[in-house]
Amino acid sequence: MKNIIIASTSTVHGSDYLEYLLPELKIHFRNCKTILFIPYARPSGISHEEYTTNAASAFAKINIAVKGIHEYDDAALAVKNAEGIFTGGGSTFVLVAQLYQNNIITALTEAVKNGTPYLGTSAGSVICGLSMQTTNDMPIVYPPSFKTLGLIPFNLNAHYLDPDLQSKHMGETRETRIKEFHAYNNIPVLGLREGSWLKVDGDKIILKGQLAARVFKQNQAAEEIETGTDISNLK
Repeated sequence: MKNIIIASTSTVHGSDYLEYLLPELKIHFRNCKTILFIPYARPSGISHEEYTTNAASAFAKINIAVKGIHEYDDAALAVKNAEGIFTGGGSTFVLVAQLYQNNIITALTEAVKNGTPYLGTSAGSVICGLSMQTTNDMPIVYPPSFKTLGLIPFNLNAHYLDPDLQSKHMGETRETRIKEFHAYNNIPVLGLREGSWLKVDGDKIILKGQLAARVFKQNQAAEEIETGTDISNLK
């Protein structure tokens, strides 16, 4: 049975890395002594070792150890044997390319579907959808496929931003970009605002956090959904 937290971001303004989620994560990973961290999304500026150290520092606050997937000779076996898994944020394009390159797309999907507790933030959350096509990131590398884990029956737009009505900038909004996606695709998209997350228990999906989310469907007006809403039937 799936047991997943899909968070828009790892860090909200004014708090430390994962701090706002720690009470939830203490429950989510309560049966884990060690979790497997997947740091593949970071394209530059921070090594896998440094990124894993950041994650370990946060989880130490709830007495859970962290080990990076890059420390294992067999990445797929590490995923299969993991007590819990956390995929951090960065570039979704880099992350997906690395998941395919290291041959763990299938292993990761199967592990989470079979009940391994999973946490995703940002790019690590986008990959929970049917495809990565609604990421905000630039295509700095070319993954073999846009298809991702398919753990939820819709796509995500993490870090969803509402238009700033006071701004004189006339560029495209996130809503515009998602409508462009729907010109060619009929997959629903959930715009997940900062500080909010999805809790997935089996086939049940609940919006959690402080802020409402925004649902986009092809040829339909966008809809606001309040925190606490069951969106299991969004497909």
